[in-house]
Amino acid sequence: MRAFLSAASVLFSVLLAVALVKAQTKIVLTNDDGWAVANIRAQNSALIAAGFNVVLSAPAENESGTGSDDEPATTVGANGCEFQSCPAGAPPTGNNASDTRLNYVNSFPVTSVRFGIQTVAPLFFDGDGPDFVVSGPNVGTNLGGTTGPTGSGTVGAACEAAKEGVPSVAFSGSGGSQVSFTTLSTSSASTTTADVFGALGVRFVEALLASSASPILPAGVTLNVNYRAASGSCTSASAFDFVFTRVTTATKSTPADVNTCGTTRLPTEANVVNNMPGCLASVSVMNATTKADVDASTQEFVLNRIGSSFFTCV
Repeated sequence: MRAFLSAASVLFSVLLAVALVKAQTKIVLTNDDGWAVANIRAQNSALIAAGFNVVLSAPAENESGTGSDDEPATTVGANGCEFQSCPAGAPPTGNNASDTRLNYVNSFPVTSVRFGIQTVAPLFFDGDGPDFVVSGPNVGTNLGGTTGPTGSGTVGAACEAAKEGVPSVAFSGSGGSQVSFTTLSTSSASTTTADVFGALGVRFVEALLASSASPILPAGVTLNVNYRAASGSCTSASAFDFVFTRVTTATKSTPADVNTCGTTRLPTEANVVNNMPGCLASVSVMNATTKADVDASTQEFVLNRIGSSFFTCV
């Protein structure tokens, strides 16, 4: 009986320590689909429910496809924020009156995430910046060439965070809809997608941040994560497997990737998400400036940080 109590005490101590680490992990959440879209609000709720300390700073309206564009925020126009989530003529930046951790920026994703890092985060994190930035989950995948300079704003925001010195990840998923967060109380395909992607985001962030070792990621890189559609047999986060990938197709002259799964050539994220069977999610390590693949040693750092057992070989 005494041994049982001792084991239970140890388990309780471990769980308490994990809970405290999560509560101390400060996250800025952003995207390019807008601050009131269902996907980002489901991700926000999932991260908070998992115990993370989260603030949201995202565009006032849908800014998909704006890449790394960046301009000062301006007064909200005649149509108001997306889904009428703020009125016409609202200030360039603002928040939800009932939850001031939810913030909009009437500009691009890059501008929004910088506002979150530099202005919003210190208000809620005792004067500190965030430990980590989560961008997304985007409505639709961002694979290979779609992450370029004029491509995904979700990826652009994650890259901007890395350039600001904050480790980051961009989440994107096939399917889903550009619908209001108010639809999350209904039973629909878009709600299932938002909830599954939110749970997958938590699963990945927990794996990446499980170790207290520093740094979380090498300087100047971000992670690009893409999910298969949350449909058919893939309607629960537990059904998904993560695959370590590269952004673009290698050529004959491309240097070797990290040695894993018995090969020194990683599959491309597009091939994994679009063509391979199963409920799969790709994880690529991306240079935050060029949005291209990184060298094998940088890939290896991330693989070791998360643990090779987290990934599935394909």
